[in-house]
Amino acid sequence: MFRAVANSPAALKSLWGSFGALGGGVIPAKLGEQIAVAVADRNRCEYCLAAHTMLGRKAGATAEEMSAAQAGQSDDPKTAAALRFALKLVNDRGDVGDEDIHALREVGFDDEAIVEILAHVALNLFTNYVNVAFQVPVDFPGVKLRKSA
Repeated sequence: MFRAVANSPAALKSLWGSFGALGGGVIPAKLGEQIAVAVADRNRCEYCLAAHTMLGRKAGATAEEMSAAQAGQSDDPKTAAALRFALKLVNDRGDVGDEDIHALREVGFDDEAIVEILAHVALNLFTNYVNVAFQVPVDFPGVKLRKSA
């Protein structure tokens, strides 16, 4: 994936900057990876699904938690709300309403965290699109997509 993005030094710099910035944000790494697998599955990005499933496990998620996140689900109410919001952003092309923001605030997300969820989704859309467009070979243990075509 990085070789594909490196075709544009500006895009590669943006990608690395986004990874670094979000890695130091308020959204925990585990939740960031759960968002990533949900978005990857929705976009049929096998590369990102495999990579972020592995990274989620390294961030402390169980295999069951990562599988549930792939389907946009979690037993944890806060994680479930973040995944619902992330998938609504993807499905509805960012068309969310006050009730969607309110649902996040109800489970404890503040505006900083909500903006970071948006940033995680945007970053994952970019990487998904790169991998799908360039048909980047998966070099992580494969994970089966859930979403039908």
